[in-house]
This record gives sequence, structure tokens and C-alpha cells, in this order.
Amino acid sequence: MITAGTRMPNLELQSSTGEPVRLLDHLGERGMVAFFMRTTTCPVCNAHVRDLVGRAGELSARGISVLIAVPEDRDEAAAWKDRRRVPFPVVTGADGTAHEAVGLTKRVFGSMQQSGTVLVDAAGLVRHAHGSTLPTAGYDRRALLAAIDELAPAARV
Repeated sequence: MITAGTRMPNLELQSSTGEPVRLLDHLGERGMVAFFMRTTTCPVCNAHVRDLVGRAGELSARGISVLIAVPEDRDEAAAWKDRRRVPFPVVTGADGTAHEAVGLTKRVFGSMQQSGTVLVDAAGLVRHAHGSTLPTAGYDRRALLAAIDELAPAARV
């Protein structure tokens, strides 16, 4: 998986509406959190997204944008976004999956998609990267918020 301290590649993805998306075009004033779900049907990943949605105001006030990457196709991504009322951009891979581009591969005999969280600062540097085959470990809220605290100062809630 991509690691902290490296430059985030400007991945070319596809939005749930079918439009091309360059990952680094979504950086907020201080950075961006990209959460890579194992699957839209994963209850644990959906709980992580609910946590991010619940923190949307706080993250926005701190200059952090959020982007959700799913391994499903664009139509499934759009339906999930609407059903869950996700306010963030939801993307899929343009070629292959967005997950593969950051090193979140399928494990356990190629059947379990890894999930993960990446915090990228405003300059495109990865400041936090956490991935796991087990969905419970693909999102570490405490470590993510600590990494956000270490970014250059901005408005605090």
C-alpha cells in the first residue's frame, strides 16, 4: 500500500456520475481524506463512512475534503451514494479499481478486497495511510484525526 511520506499519485478515476476525476483535484485547503471501501455492502465499511459523514462539518471547517472510493462499477456506486445520502464525491477506478492504484489488493486467495484510509496534505504528500484486509482495521479514526491535527494550521471547530 502507498505509505506516509510519499507523494500521492494523481489517479484518474471516474465519479459515480461517469465524469473523469483526478484525485488531487479534490484537495481541500489543508488536504483530503480518501476512504477506500472493501465493498458497498460491507457493514463495517458503511459504519466508517457514516462516521466520516457525521464529521463532515468538522472536517470541512478544518480544510479537509473527503472522497470515497468503491470497487464496484459506476452504476452501483451511484445507487449506493443515493441510498446512503453520502455528501462526498464517490469514485470508482477508470481502469481497474482505485484500490489497486494505491496498493489495496485482493487478499486471502484473491477473494477479499482490502479497505483503507489515506490522508493527503494540500501539497499532495501522503500524511497517513492505513490499509487492511479486515474491514475493522481499514479506518483508524483516532490516528486519522491525529494526523489531521499535525497538518498546517487552519480553522478549528
